[in-house]
Amino acid sequence: MKKKMIAIGFEGSANKIGIGVVTLDGTILSNPRHTYITPPGQGFLPRETAQHHLQHVLPLVKSALKTAEITPEEIDCICYTKGPGMGAPLQVSAIVVRVLSLLWKKPIVAVNHCVAHIEMGRIVTGADDPVVLYVSGGNTQVIAYSEGRYRIFGETIDIAVGNCLDRFARVLTLSNDPSPGYNIEQVDNAVHASYFRVISAILDLYVLLKLD
Repeated sequence: MKKKMIAIGFEGSANKIGIGVVTLDGTILSNPRHTYITPPGQGFLPRETAQHHLQHVLPLVKSALKTAEITPEEIDCICYTKGPGMGAPLQVSAIVVRVLSLLWKKPIVAVNHCVAHIEMGRIVTGADDPVVLYVSGGNTQVIAYSEGRYRIFGETIDIAVGNCLDRFARVLTLSNDPSPGYNIEQVDNAVHASYFRVISAILDLYVLLKLD
């Protein structure tokens, strides 16, 4: 039986540090991660975020290997997010990967953050040659594969949708745990629920008055 290629990947481009162990067909063997949580209403700065990643990256490596039930000897390559992203947090993963590459004697694969998102989508959906609406913290773009590479066919010229949500959450002093967008949605749902309860009460009162 042919052995499946196994890769361990490091993602630390923003306030989350994550390590995944996957096979070539996209099977996820483990995916532990840790998010740098700032006080509500505050964003995350590069230096403090990098310190957070440095504190958690090695325990995450151990957790990833343990959950995947593999040893470093079984890994075929080590991948990491080269960019785009925040410089200082990215450096943490890059340095750790270089050290592990020397210790484990494994090749390194540098990964483009945006392309990785697209390729994960292709694996999950089974799409062959998709036109992608790519929405993330720093990018909102229409991307497709053309002439040997992914190319941008359109993008926002003011602010990315993800960045807009992050800023709006800070204005509302919402936490970024688990994510600003999720917390905005919860507030929106709560507001709508309260609104409909008030409308329902008014309608009930109106019906009672009409009956009287």
